[in-house]
Amino acid sequence: MREYVDAITTELEMRAPESGLQLDTLYFGGGTPSRLGGEGVRELLEVLARHTTLLPGAEVTLEANPDDVTPESAMAWQRAGINRVSLGVQSFDEGVLRWMHRSHSAAAAGEAVQVLRQAGIADVSVDLIFALPEFLARNWDRDLELALALRPTHLSLYGLTVEPATPLGRWVARGDVVEAPEEGYAQEFLRAHEAVTGAGFEHYEVSNFSLPGYRARHNSSYWQHVPYAALGPSAHGFDGARRSWNVSAYADWVRALAEDRDPVGGSEVLDESNRAAEQVYLGLRTVSGLRLFAGAREMVAPWVDAGWAVVDENVIRLTPEGWLRLDGLAASLTMAPSHS
Repeated sequence: MREYVDAITTELEMRAPESGLQLDTLYFGGGTPSRLGGEGVRELLEVLARHTTLLPGAEVTLEANPDDVTPESAMAWQRAGINRVSLGVQSFDEGVLRWMHRSHSAAAAGEAVQVLRQAGIADVSVDLIFALPEFLARNWDRDLELALALRPTHLSLYGLTVEPATPLGRWVARGDVVEAPEEGYAQEFLRAHEAVTGAGFEHYEVSNFSLPGYRARHNSSYWQHVPYAALGPSAHGFDGARRSWNVSAYADWVRALAEDRDPVGGSEVLDESNRAAEQVYLGLRTVSGLRLFAGAREMVAPWVDAGWAVVDENVIRLTPEGWLRLDGLAASLTMAPSHS
């Protein structure tokens, strides 16, 4: 904890004097920051307070594992300024949790939510993973019911993806594990949409549902091209024109800062083509939709006829069936002559 907090402090001192950051949202995530406990998170917030300004009403989110949530840590987080927690539940099936190498039990999720509320953190998001390999015999409907029974303000549902350089990637490559079929992915996605919206949630982005007034403001900023700063190993930042990212390995990040070197690992400047492509993709993945360019109404008419999209006042919004085809539909619009 000490090494991490000190390195964050060094990086912040390296960057903040040039920026004078005023923060509308603050997100501790992309890893397991709850492992820092109450004291570590409090120290990080104190460091940030010396170099940045949290605007009134700022959303301050901490990603947490259920087994890191104790009455002591939750109270410390709340006193330090955390007002939203994203809880990595993933499943309520003990066998699935063991397969994922998750360290918490199924019961720990409910206990964690209760502890957070008792500490005064009412805004709690729950993460679940769907489209798991069939051999696990996971009951997706049961997981959805148990998640909704916790009365979270927000739900994030992510389909399992297979990356090559991971244990799962190697298992699939060897044939030890078979990925869930595409039709299974689609069925679970659509069942989740029906169940969660039926419980009063808004499906406001492909993977995200919220009760009224509880959309994730931080994540929504990404989809709107709002500038954001970044600290930590592998962290990505955006200043409105250029994206940059830190080296991904923790040891490399710590070493660079100890040697007074910028830990940036790379950067890219978004040109007009990049911006246009991202605008299409990001617009289609949210309920805000995308304003159509001249001549596009005729092109998307088959999508509307198929039930994949609706068009209202020249703004196209994908339906859940359309979101299942997001990549293909976005590519079609991006490559259209009138758009490029």
